[in-house]
Amino acid sequence: MSGTLYLVATPIGNLGDFSPRAVETLETVDFIAAEDTRVSVKLLNHFEIKKPMVSYHEHNQASAGQAILNRLLGGESCALVTDAGTPAVSDPGEGLVQLCAQAGVEVLSIPGCCAAVNALAVSGLPTRRFTFEGFLSVNKKERRAHLESLRGEQRTMLFHEAPHKLRATLQDLKDTFGPQRRIALCRELTKLHEETMRTTLEEAVAYYAENAPKGEYVLVVAGAEPEAAPVISLEEAVEEVLRLREEGVGTKDAVRQVAQATGLSRNELYAAAMKA
Repeated sequence: MSGTLYLVATPIGNLGDFSPRAVETLETVDFIAAEDTRVSVKLLNHFEIKKPMVSYHEHNQASAGQAILNRLLGGESCALVTDAGTPAVSDPGEGLVQLCAQAGVEVLSIPGCCAAVNALAVSGLPTRRFTFEGFLSVNKKERRAHLESLRGEQRTMLFHEAPHKLRATLQDLKDTFGPQRRIALCRELTKLHEETMRTTLEEAVAYYAENAPKGEYVLVVAGAEPEAAPVISLEEAVEEVLRLREEGVGTKDAVRQVAQATGLSRNELYAAAMKA
């Protein structure tokens, strides 16, 4: 019988956020797979947990993932942890979960901290629908192409960003979404200097032109306003059909074009045009 992979969310700054269930899980598994064992050992030492650790990160995930899977298939249990936050979300752990899913190995999540969700909650922006975009590419062309694909996105958007890239990212956000788009910049969540700035992209660019970014950021950007559908009466639509007919467009094609442009029923519009 195969073992179980536990995805254990770790604190993003405040060790008090580590749950008793998470501690118990780390104490009972056979071994721990860590993004950086040097970082995770500090967490283990704080809670007086002594377990063998293996390294699992983006640079060794192919070989390390298969080795972990083999041990799981052999009946051992493993806890996967990242340096901070929830494993497998914008994280190499995604690949290990896929391996386990394909092999029929049970995967259980031990919930805890997630910087993106915490930032969304305090942003003051709509939370009902959102899209998590993670880190943008360091390549300027790829970063702008990514943002351009989101130009019409109406859901609230979440991005992670490092301080040394913040200014360039804010400028690209402003260029893509416009200066008055609302943004919440959530910095150092759960840490001593936690701060949330709620402003516009124009004001954010101006502020950080004068102030050096410090700490890790989650950027919460308001979605685009839905485009208002033009209000047009059936009579006005019929007039447009007739105008197109005068230009040589067939009745059916004219009705199809106007119906697509206005959202009116094609059959209703055709019937009205035939009576005109």
